Amino acid sequence: MTSETRISRRNLFKAAAAVAAALGVPAPAAAHGRGHSDKHREEPRDLVLVNGKIHTMDDRNSVVREVRISDGRFADVGRNVSEGNAKVVDLRGRTVVPGLIESHTHFVSLANRPGYHVAQWELATSVAEVQAALAARRRDVPAGQFITAMGAGTPRMFAELRLPFLVELDAAVPDRPVFVYQGGGGPARTNTLGKQFFESLVDFPVAVGADGSIVTAAGVNNANRALYHLRIRQSFEDKKRSALDAMAYSAQVGVTTNLDQTLVALATGTLDPASLDPQPTHALFNLNHYRMYDAWLALHAEGRAFVRLQMNFLHNQGFIAELGAEIEKQLPELRERLKNQFQFFGDDMLRTGAIGEWAAPFVASTSANQDGYRVWLEAQRLCAKARWRNENAQGGSAGIPPNTANIEQVVATYEMMDAEMVAAGFPDGIKSLRWGLQHSDFATPEQLARLKALNCAVSMSGFRWLNGVPRADNAPLGPLFPQIIASGIPAGLHEDGVHIAPHNPWFALHYASTGLNVLGQQINTGQQITRQQALHAYTRGNAWYLNREDDLGSIEEGKLADLVVLDKDYFTVSDAQMRAIRPIMTVVDGEIVHDTGALRGRRDWDHDHDHRHGGR
Repeated sequence: MTSETRISRRNLFKAAAAVAAALGVPAPAAAHGRGHSDKHREEPRDLVLVNGKIHTMDDRNSVVREVRISDGRFADVGRNVSEGNAKVVDLRGRTVVPGLIESHTHFVSLANRPGYHVAQWELATSVAEVQAALAARRRDVPAGQFITAMGAGTPRMFAELRLPFLVELDAAVPDRPVFVYQGGGGPARTNTLGKQFFESLVDFPVAVGADGSIVTAAGVNNANRALYHLRIRQSFEDKKRSALDAMAYSAQVGVTTNLDQTLVALATGTLDPASLDPQPTHALFNLNHYRMYDAWLALHAEGRAFVRLQMNFLHNQGFIAELGAEIEKQLPELRERLKNQFQFFGDDMLRTGAIGEWAAPFVASTSANQDGYRVWLEAQRLCAKARWRNENAQGGSAGIPPNTANIEQVVATYEMMDAEMVAAGFPDGIKSLRWGLQHSDFATPEQLARLKALNCAVSMSGFRWLNGVPRADNAPLGPLFPQIIASGIPAGLHEDGVHIAPHNPWFALHYASTGLNVLGQQINTGQQITRQQALHAYTRGNAWYLNREDDLGSIEEGKLADLVVLDKDYFTVSDAQMRAIRPIMTVVDGEIVHDTGALRGRRDWDHDHDHRHGGR
């Protein structure tokens, strides 16, 4: 055992409490299902925050000291707000911003993680911090149950540039099986108890290395096999716990609303949900897309959901030869969706979105796969005819000059659909549908102007910092943030979690304003925007992208009361400190849904008390 892996259990647990507090690992969850006490129900429902630096993000970028919240909406914003019959929180000069809105995430994956999941591992900067996060979660995990950490925690985020070894996982948690899984498709690592479990399996056995490595060998992705064995052991209550943990983590990092782009569905022609149940070959980003929201829907029906979710519908059926050559026989799922689903249907906490992040897999018009291109084009036409909002995801590619051919195809096709709809008797074409372009990294000023003329919006990539490296020609990796902002098109910013990147929005805000990758290297030379502009994209810009600008994105009277109290002043701290911002309190719909206790010396609320939403 090397000196790096010879870790004292006493020292590890000593550090675990401090690191877990910093990372926000959940405390024991045994209280789930208890509901608020009568004391909580008798407290005033109005909430007043005073003595703060409250950045409203209104049209004047006003900064105020006080705000009153009543019945889930901002009732008074400014100075000398009435404190009568309200819970009052003294902000002690802290910076407050509107609740952040994520305009491109695959959050449902985080809400379906098997085991007792530790989303906070994506905040760790070293193997030791990963160990501490896992050790902290151990407190509420029953014997024999797995502690898991999956998805966005990748080795480039850790000082050692690797996942923890078996001996390190054992040092952190010796008495519970542990499974860590990188990105969307592995590899993975496990500890001794996990190794014993996986090696005991007869059906679809999992090969585990002596160091706990679970990798692809002889054509078998063993990480996905291991994931399969955990998924098939999940109960519905397990999935509800996972969804609650995902909500708590979102609130912890300040994301109060998520536009979920669902997951990449298996591209079959089936409409049978049972055929999409877990398989040994499925990756983390594969779920039964007909059933993956069931646990969240149940929690919402019980009044227990406490962050906002808007669900887009990603359709992944390209050309399927078995369905026949006629275009009318292709895209069966999209056709049924457009006939039988309502877009933007639901309430303030949970609603459907529209089509996104795509209606069919993109195929270039110049490709040899002309059947695939015909299907992609038909998908755009079906959305336009059904009068649905529609998205595509294209960023172009870096270079001098950058390649924007795929973006051009999307823009030209949107213009074609607009003209067809005008000819079909819709005077506004597709303009009232507010179509979108995800990523848009290298969109030219001319392309952005054409999209703006169609009343489209873009959502800019904020995740290039994770895997991006400096180019030899010093060309920026994108997005070209200043160019996009200068165009005047409605522009949001996203992190694209939770497989290829973390969910934490402060990483994206840091990248947009610095251009630095995770190693501190400049990869987006000359393409920075101000922190104010970046925050505007994550609040007002993303609200527009979700068709919710009248209710979300700023702290103004009448809007839904979502806000975040920060541990540091986002606008003045160093770049490194800004990247490490952690909210100390988060409010959604006028209720405190995350609270570290930093403001009043006690926690008003934590997700271990079963949150019952008022159903507003």
